[in-house]
Amino acid sequence: MPIDVLMTQLSPTMIEGKVARWLKKEGDVLESGDVMVEIETDKATMEMEVVDEGVLHRIIAHEGETIAVGAAIGVIAEDGETVADDYKPSAMAVSMSTKEHAVTNEMPAVSEQEVSTTTTTETSNNLQQITRDNRRIKATPLARRLANARGISLPALQGSGPAGRIIKADVERALKRGIRLSQHADVHKLAAPRPAPTGVLPYHEDEFERVENSMMRKAIARRLCESKQQVPHFYLNIDAHMDRLMDLRAQLNEAAAGEFKLSVNDFIIKAAAKALVDVPAANASWTDQHTLIHKHAHISVAVAIDGGLITPVVRFAEQKGLLDISADVRELAKRARAGELKPEEYSGGTFSVSNLGMFGIPSFAAIVNPPEGAILAVGATEPRVVVVDGAMVVQKMMTITLSCDHRVVDGAIGAQLLASLKKHLECPAGLLI
Repeated sequence: MPIDVLMTQLSPTMIEGKVARWLKKEGDVLESGDVMVEIETDKATMEMEVVDEGVLHRIIAHEGETIAVGAAIGVIAEDGETVADDYKPSAMAVSMSTKEHAVTNEMPAVSEQEVSTTTTTETSNNLQQITRDNRRIKATPLARRLANARGISLPALQGSGPAGRIIKADVERALKRGIRLSQHADVHKLAAPRPAPTGVLPYHEDEFERVENSMMRKAIARRLCESKQQVPHFYLNIDAHMDRLMDLRAQLNEAAAGEFKLSVNDFIIKAAAKALVDVPAANASWTDQHTLIHKHAHISVAVAIDGGLITPVVRFAEQKGLLDISADVRELAKRARAGELKPEEYSGGTFSVSNLGMFGIPSFAAIVNPPEGAILAVGATEPRVVVVDGAMVVQKMMTITLSCDHRVVDGAIGAQLLASLKKHLECPAGLLI
């Protein structure tokens, strides 16, 4: 029986992927563990391995096409098996090629209400259809409940139980193969809404150049819109005296004689980790049922790369010294720019640091990166006239702005975190302990 090769969810936030390069061609024998195809995700280009062995009978999604997670990109058959010419993948989900994306931009604009109503109706119809289909298929009660909870269509599966009955293990295998359409199990998120058409562009074709949005750029746009629309932001800022820290940094780098070079950002990450230990209520994430208070400071560090932004995570930052943090950041940033990060290296952060000081930006406010509860925006260290003991003096100052998810971080908690952070930055010798 033919087996559909499905677009696998290769990153926690991936809802679609672009076929970058097929490493196998039609007619090739596939063995478990072989790399079959390279997929451009919202984070990096990743390898997709063979799960079901056989012969690659047909390639459905060709290089350059964007396919939804859970949609079929190819068909596997057993050696010598004949597949009908009119065979259609049973788990085909919505997919959209680059050409279809371009056509969408030329469609007349529709209202948000129309899009919302259509999306809700389509989602409800999809779920009702899955439930009806699942009722007609022979499956154990446990397998049926699991499939309904994860939005899996049982007719797409081949049962391995008695008389072809679908069992729990069949559904779990389907999930591992990538049929799951969301990083959450909630069935109301099964059908991802299509972006609203933008209408006719008010520009002449000869006055601009079209640059195709990468998977990463689309994911950034989607997540930032969700964050600003769904997360109640509020902002706090404070100025830190940086003369001591800058002097300490210069002394340490001079003493290193080229063996290492600490950046201001290394000190900020360490100070943020210690502040989160001081104020654990700020190291939090929101869920509908619970507020998660994290036991460790996993600091996401914003890194600009070609085509977007990625946030590799320095794990257990509160337990690491400045040298270890510096080495981690350099290695993660290097691999991020090369597109070599693994999903576990850019997910699971509990707090973010975004630094634009090196570009001369004095201050800015960042957007919270869910499910994290806060993000720190770091401005440039610059000389300013300040009042010290009643006299005006010039000191090196830095403005830091904390963006908070008000659902988990209240104003008083955010203020306590900034006060602790300021203390650690202005007494930097404590960061060496």
